[in-house]
Formats: sequence, structure tokens, C-alpha cells
Amino acid sequence: MATVLRSVTLPDGTRTDLTISEGVFVDDAGADAQVVDCDGLIALPGLVDVHTHLREPGREDTETVLTGSQAAARGGFTAVCAMANTTPVTDTAEKAEHIRDLGLRAGLVDVVVIGAISKGLAGEQLAELGLMNSSEARVTMFSDDGHCLMDPQLMRRALEWVKPFGGVIAQHAQDSSLAGPGACCHEGELSGRLGLGGWPSVAESSIIARDVQLAEATGSRLHVCHVSTAEGVDVIRWAKARGINVTAEVTPHHLLLSTQELVGYDTTFKVNPPLRPDEHIEAVREALADKTIDVVGTDHAPHATQDKDHAFVDARPGMLGLEQALAVVMETMLNPGRLDWSGVADRMSHAPARVASLAGQGRPLAVGEPANLVLVDPTRTATVDRAASASLSRNNPYHGRTLPDPVEATYLRGRETYRR
Repeated sequence: MATVLRSVTLPDGTRTDLTISEGVFVDDAGADAQVVDCDGLIALPGLVDVHTHLREPGREDTETVLTGSQAAARGGFTAVCAMANTTPVTDTAEKAEHIRDLGLRAGLVDVVVIGAISKGLAGEQLAELGLMNSSEARVTMFSDDGHCLMDPQLMRRALEWVKPFGGVIAQHAQDSSLAGPGACCHEGELSGRLGLGGWPSVAESSIIARDVQLAEATGSRLHVCHVSTAEGVDVIRWAKARGINVTAEVTPHHLLLSTQELVGYDTTFKVNPPLRPDEHIEAVREALADKTIDVVGTDHAPHATQDKDHAFVDARPGMLGLEQALAVVMETMLNPGRLDWSGVADRMSHAPARVASLAGQGRPLAVGEPANLVLVDPTRTATVDRAASASLSRNNPYHGRTLPDPVEATYLRGRETYRR
């Protein structure tokens, strides 16, 4: 049976009916179509996250592919890219295919496998890049996220290896040798006052500077994860002006939250790279608006209570992100006028689908295209309650904040995967 989304508003402001049949948009509903009243709702192409930690296998107490998929669908996502820092690490074709199979079994979003760059994330030997790409998982994106790939020769070899099949190397740009002991806070006045080890901005920007030049030398594709500093933005802007094939992401938490959250030593706000002062927040917002930063990547990082319930320096870094990602982008970018709805669709769907080489995602809401979409109520707000999360974990940095609460329903190839 066909479904008609009646009187929905597209990102460009056009009001129309969208008809779905057998997983695609069609132009003829037929006589027995189900009609859904969408007056006042906006239809966006299904959101795509290039940076998700699903924790399975190894830490199923914090998240599974199923629960992470449920959180993603609830956040309006129809595809998520699963990072490789599982236990065991996703560094072989067999392990990549296992993650793919778990995603297919869950069936709520397309779970796209990101393979490790190096074996065991150790930064010493390349993982099975070619075999992972030729496997059933069809891996095109590789990252040691959680660890910076420090060896420039290994980074160069990785970029060379993925070039023939159009792959991309996604770098966690953070030089730990430049950080203070027990680094867990942006280096500055506040880190000194709180007695916390500092991460200087140059730890990020120096790695980005190295890697964009390696990308230029190899002619390969580089993606920079979770850009958080003004200096990092400057390097990426320089590289793009030079024609280097680099893309970059910013997280929702780096768009909204600042170092001031750390004053109470609440470990919910410990994240890597750390939250930054206001001038860096302004820089990444501006960069997302002008496309220096291409996409929003959630860096959804579930942690069990016992992993966060420590002194700040000893707690695990990371925050939940999937369910409030669109809300934060609305709060920081849409409502202040930095992006319109077409811009939101670009940074959260079209562009991330291109970065991850996902042919069936990030497509226009048009006849013949896969019916991947999210219905959004632009007027609804709510106070975030971490206990209500679809995730197994509760390290939600937005708990207690009143934010937009936009997601009405999510459809994956015409099948409803979430409804309020």
C-alpha cells in the first residue's frame, strides 16, 4: 500500500504531497493509499552520521547495534557510520562483515562500517584496508578514531592504499605529545584554575596541517574528525583554497557547549577533543555555515555509569549525540539564521552521504529516489531527560536543557522506523 505524506514542506519551502510506494517516491498514489496529514511539518532527507560509536562487540552494556540504531532513528537518522574502536577492533574483513550483519539484523538504519586504519588501533601496521573494501561490508572509510595516527609514513601509506577505490582516511587529529599530563580540558586559564591537564589548540591544528599536505602529495581523500578549534578551521580553510581533497566535521557538542561546563567537574562533559572557549565555538559555527566544515558528525559515544563515575581526569571521555543532534543544529545554526533548512539538509544528509560514499542516502526528496526521510516539527521544544533515551547509556550532556524537539517520524526506504 502506498503512503501519501499530505501537505508537507520541503527544505526549500515548497509545500507538496510526497507519495511512497515500495520504498521509493512515486507520482501516483493509487486508490487505497494511506494518507498522513503533514501540515506544519518539514520533510528532510534522512540524516546521515559519519561518526557513531555503537560499542558492539565488546561493550554491549553501554550500547548495541540495535539500541544505537533505535537512538539514531529517533534522532532522524537513516544511516550511521560505525567507528572501528570496538573489542575486538574492526580491522579485518570478517569483523567488518560481522558489524554489517548486525546492522542488517537491526534493520532500523543503514549501519555503514568504518574500518580501522591500523591493526588494533596501535598505529604501527596497516589494517586490511583492501580486503575490508572488497568484502561484503564494502568499507570505504577508515579511522583509528579515539587515537591519532601519529606516524606520518603510515598515514601516507594509508592515503595511498585507499586512493584506487576512492576511499577516505578519517583522522582523529590530536597530537598527545603536545598535551599536558592527564590532559582532559582545553589548555587555558580555566584548566589552570581547575587543576586539569590541558589540550592546546595546536595539538589539533598541527596534525591537520601535516595531514592535508600528505593528502595533497598523494592525491587522496582526507576527512578530519570532530574539528574543535579556530586554528584547525584556519588550516582546513587554507587547504580547501589550495584545492586539497579534504572534508571535515563538527560535533553538536562543540557547536553548543563550552569549557564553562567543566566548572563543576561533571564528568558528563569530559570529551575528546575537549570542549572549547567561546571564540572556538564561534569559529566552528562560522565554518559550518560557510562550508569550510562540511558536515555535522555526532561522535555519539555511550559510556556506562561506572566508566564516568570517577575523578574528572580518570573518567572515560565521550557524550551521547544521536538523539539531540538535529535539535542542537537548529538551536545553534538554524534559529540564529546561520543556516536555512536547505543548509541543514546539506550538512546533515547530502554532504555526509557524499563523504561516506553512500549512493542511496542523502538523495533529493523526488520521484524515483529512495524514500529515506525525517518529518520535523519546527515549533516543538522539550526539556531533555537522559532517562528517556533510547541509548543504553545515560551520559547525555543536554540533560535538563530546553531544546528543540523536532523529530516526528523517520522513514527508511519507505518503512517507518520511528514515530513520536
